[in-house]
Amino acid sequence: MTPQDFIQKWGPGGPAHGLNEEQGAQSHFLDLCELLAVPKPGSEVGYLFEEKNSVIGGRTGYADVFRRGAFAWENKAPGKNLDAALKQLLSYSLALSNPPILVVCDRLTIRIHTQFTGHPSETHTVLLAELDQPAKLALLRRIWTAPESFRPKKTSRDITEAAARSFATLAEGLRKRGPAKDADPQGWQTHADEVAHFLTQCLFCFFAEDVGLLPGRMFEGLVNNRRLTSEKLTGGLRNLFSVMRDGGLYGNDDIPWFNGGLFKTIKVPPLTVLDMTELRNAAGLNWSAIDVSIFGTLFERGLDPGKRSQLGAHYTDPATIERIVEPVLKRPLLQIWQQLVPVLQALLAKSTKKGDKNYKAAQVKFIGWLDQLKDFRVLDPACGSGNFLFMGLKALKDIEHQSHIEAATLGLEREADLVTGPHNMLGIELNEYAAELARVTVWIG
Repeated sequence: MTPQDFIQKWGPGGPAHGLNEEQGAQSHFLDLCELLAVPKPGSEVGYLFEEKNSVIGGRTGYADVFRRGAFAWENKAPGKNLDAALKQLLSYSLALSNPPILVVCDRLTIRIHTQFTGHPSETHTVLLAELDQPAKLALLRRIWTAPESFRPKKTSRDITEAAARSFATLAEGLRKRGPAKDADPQGWQTHADEVAHFLTQCLFCFFAEDVGLLPGRMFEGLVNNRRLTSEKLTGGLRNLFSVMRDGGLYGNDDIPWFNGGLFKTIKVPPLTVLDMTELRNAAGLNWSAIDVSIFGTLFERGLDPGKRSQLGAHYTDPATIERIVEPVLKRPLLQIWQQLVPVLQALLAKSTKKGDKNYKAAQVKFIGWLDQLKDFRVLDPACGSGNFLFMGLKALKDIEHQSHIEAATLGLEREADLVTGPHNMLGIELNEYAAELARVTVWIG
């Protein structure tokens, strides 16, 4: 099959364009394999159509195409929402051993999403009309022939360290315009605290945008608006922080109320041209790739003038923290869950239909387990900037997610709301810089 044949067959007006999702999924994929001269499903172990897996929600799902260790592929009819398709594919990924590449396709657009552990996610898009371009065909062919070539060159740690350096430079410039430490130690410390608090607010905004809590990338847009003078940018940031503190309209957008006290005090320092440039540089970073498990320590060193010299020093990495989290938190909780699973299986084996006495008894026991996770508390009596608390929260969420998947496999229904969250984490810390970053770290997590 030539590129022109493929485009004519599957493009608007072509004989296959009007096929619905089910009718067109496999034939489109087989044609694509033929076009790219790559193996077809069924030609090797672990490479097949409709890989069955359990999906959270008590139902069985199917990845349209799955190749173990390489990719999972979700096909949709033309014009369907590919973001929703990606979300669907992500819900399968744990049951499919987390393939490094997720592909969503509506036959007019193919989107390749990388999911390599420890690296930022990247997206590559190929349009149907571009399939006559050798470079685009080569890009698609690599999904089969060289999936590892999609691994991003920069790691999440690289990006985290770059972000920390950028904020440290900004913090140092802002601090220099405050009182001299020798002449006015109290005034110097107050100013340093205000600078750190302002930059922590900015830090939170970058993350809030990436998860959609701030619509339209308004914070990034405000920072990148080169028409704004320092005075206008300062006023714009002050207005945005005020709306985030109270909730309400900002322009045409309805902003939710952000609790937790981060925006209780709002004091935006005057920004020079160099400050504004550094803030724009930070805005240009891929904040979704930041490694939250280490960023607290790095940012604390940049924001705390007493720790500025430690910015490049060794820090406790996630693997070291995991050596504590696994035996202290994960292993005991998973043992409790693993003891409950046979009890659920026995009850469901006696159940003849969903909703009968035994089914309800199993569901009640599962809800009881979720309540146990909801009420679980992790206390770090010297929490620093929250790295251990973040790893603890991640472990709890992973256990909850695993429980839902395994319960769905048994036939139970998922409860509507996730039960684990920042309320599970408690920390004690004397250093104000670290304590504020710990709160932000946990909320970001």
